[in-house]
Amino acid sequence: MRLILASVIAIQALTFAPMVHAAGGGGGSTPPKTTNTTKKCLFGRVYDEAAGKCVKPSNTNFTQDQLYHAVRELAYDGQFKNAQGVLRVMDQNDDRVLTYWGFTYRKMGKLELANLFYEVAINANPDNILARSYMAQGFVAEGKTDLAIAQWREIKARGGEGTWAEVSLREAIRTGLTYNY
Repeated sequence: MRLILASVIAIQALTFAPMVHAAGGGGGSTPPKTTNTTKKCLFGRVYDEAAGKCVKPSNTNFTQDQLYHAVRELAYDGQFKNAQGVLRVMDQNDDRVLTYWGFTYRKMGKLELANLFYEVAINANPDNILARSYMAQGFVAEGKTDLAIAQWREIKARGGEGTWAEVSLREAIRTGLTYNY
């Protein structure tokens, strides 16, 4: 059955839809831009443009969106612990924050913990297709293709067809390779 479903996905991949920004959960079709946060800052600090220096992240000197962008930048730079340091000062009920807790733990090889965060993110926002895609890519890495396909179908059912979240997951299922971008 898995082979048949994977074949169907592979056939659909031949009509590869153009990638567009991911809906639900943040993210997008391109990696975050490199800024002074990853160029100059150490120990999980974030570059504060107004101050002209690297500072400890907090809700008082950055908006949630600015912190979120810093998390994405650090995570995609492989600085998972530093990204988690920024996540700690953010709104823990935000499904984007929960998604990136999952992402960082998955990349650190802690798949069970990652899946707990993805599940909480999805419960908070069932349309968070990025959390669904990241969780399913973890399933692909574990050889749980059936669970990955179930999430792929859920992404499509929630209007995510053609988004980065859907296309990257479809490719991961087809090839067995997962990736950041």
